Amino acid sequence: MKTIIFVCHGSICRSPACEYIAKSLDQNNLYLSRAISHEEIGNDIYPPMKRALSSAGIPYQRHHATFLSKEDIERADAIYYMDESNRRLLSWHYPEYANKFHPVFAFTSGISEIEDPWYTGRYDLVVGQLLRCIRGILSH
Repeated sequence: MKTIIFVCHGSICRSPACEYIAKSLDQNNLYLSRAISHEEIGNDIYPPMKRALSSAGIPYQRHHATFLSKEDIERADAIYYMDESNRRLLSWHYPEYANKFHPVFAFTSGISEIEDPWYTGRYDLVVGQLLRCIRGILSH
């Protein structure tokens, strides 16, 4: 069994969406979501993201945003981030683990960043992109 961690800024939108999308498509691995900032620690998935997940038929549970720890990284087989800001923060906090950090869109053509819908309001678009990205990761 592999441990795969998805990271975004606060872990209330994109990374928990990835976690639950991956869990809905594959029960053979452990999927987790983590934050690379402390702003939302303890908070649940943002309500508009819950609505977008529900619209896409993705089940989810109560979520508690958690900061990515060194222990998380050490037990992870891979860590997927959403955008350049996430990559920079990961590299700043944990430069010694750079080989584990990959963009979530690494195996998906036509996507070069997953925007933060907390700022853009485009939750359905992001869920659709993340579905494509997770399928790409699982098929790789």
